[in-house]
Amino acid sequence: MWDFAAGEILAFDKPLRWTSFDLVAKVRYALCRQLGTKKLKVGHTGTLDPLATGVVIICTGKKTKLIDQLQYDVKEYIATLQLGATTPSYDMEKEVDATYPTAHITRERIDETIPQFLGEQWQVPPMFSAVQINGKRAYELARQGKEVELKPKLLKIDEIEVLAFDAEQMQLTIRVVCSKGTYIRALARDIGERLNSGAYLTALRRTRVGETRVEDCLTIDSFLEQLQACPTETR
Repeated sequence: MWDFAAGEILAFDKPLRWTSFDLVAKVRYALCRQLGTKKLKVGHTGTLDPLATGVVIICTGKKTKLIDQLQYDVKEYIATLQLGATTPSYDMEKEVDATYPTAHITRERIDETIPQFLGEQWQVPPMFSAVQINGKRAYELARQGKEVELKPKLLKIDEIEVLAFDAEQMQLTIRVVCSKGTYIRALARDIGERLNSGAYLTALRRTRVGETRVEDCLTIDSFLEQLQACPTETR
């Protein structure tokens, strides 16, 4: 039985184009309505971009105290990169702003390059990100056309491997297991640069957070159905 006030930890498969806040707001609204209360603590343990899908962990009630701890869980992603071009957001939120040669990119060169990203490294976050700059989010400044210098952050990539490479379309699919604070969009940028070309994300799916896998997650629809089926006293 769920006890949302005492605290629950729920794993969701976030839909495409939803922000993590959208998901939290939907869950909070549904719970407050079912519980007959106007206030309930609900929060997530790590932001996932709107153009990404996959695991988002949400805590309710007293379990929100665990959010800071849970944010450090290792995360796994499946990412598809378009080689030979870049966008200002490093994904498909913005239009392509530059193209680059790709004739020199082979599977062999990719296999030599990808392992170079293993281990600890410094990464400059994307300008279109939630990084705080003087009290404002970087993406807010970026959308106003303002340029600011973002400081590199230390992160760790535990695993990275090539899952597929379409040489005709110049599309590369990789699996990445990494630490908190890793921007896969920025990793795509860096891979493009290391290949002496460009790259941006065309698809991103977070497949695991800690021990929680995406195949074990709730969808928002399945959660709402289960919530409706709960006896009032168990809500």
